[in-house]
Amino acid sequence: MDYKKEFIKFMCDAGVLTFGEFTLKSGRKAPYFINTGNYKTGEHIAKLGEFYAKCIEENNIDVDVFFGPAYKGIPLAVAAAMALYNKTGKSVNYCFNRKEAKDHGEGGVLVGHKLADGDRVAVIEDVITAGTAIRETMPILKNAADVKVEAVIISVDRMEKGKGDKSAVQEVNDEFGIKVYPIVTVCDIIDCIEDGTIPGKEYLDAMKEYRKTYGI
Repeated sequence: MDYKKEFIKFMCDAGVLTFGEFTLKSGRKAPYFINTGNYKTGEHIAKLGEFYAKCIEENNIDVDVFFGPAYKGIPLAVAAAMALYNKTGKSVNYCFNRKEAKDHGEGGVLVGHKLADGDRVAVIEDVITAGTAIRETMPILKNAADVKVEAVIISVDRMEKGKGDKSAVQEVNDEFGIKVYPIVTVCDIIDCIEDGTIPGKEYLDAMKEYRKTYGI
């Protein structure tokens, strides 16, 4: 089993990927839902970091810093940095933001690596739904230093239309010139249902119909 299939099975086993009928923030009725808040054990976060590390390796993403947007991105950036070091011996800096600036001690909004001009950064996220988190992240990074955001790494590309005829991932690429690297896509999930890697064949028609209506 390749790591993409392993990751999709892992999401199912952890209760992160579920099937049914869900109303999304956009108001769309979706037959699947991804809730990364259901990762909650040491085993979960250790394995999750390994999958991010594999995606980073596979795509030859060479950066100086992993940035985790608060709050969900924080453990993801830390887990990815740990896993990449354990797997390859490469030690990448990491940092994350506070929701509110600290006005005492060292102050500031960033924790971890102090960003410097020229740092190459990869943003570590869970999913991109509307690109809001990335639009909020860019000013935080640019206000800290003249950094170059080289990549955004996410768990799943939903491959859905945003506000227009492009997906949120495509919009991020167009707006900021940043390439987004997903560990898997929704098409990979559909393939895993079809080949029996995960259960959910009763939702196949709904998944395909949803893709037909909203997919890119």
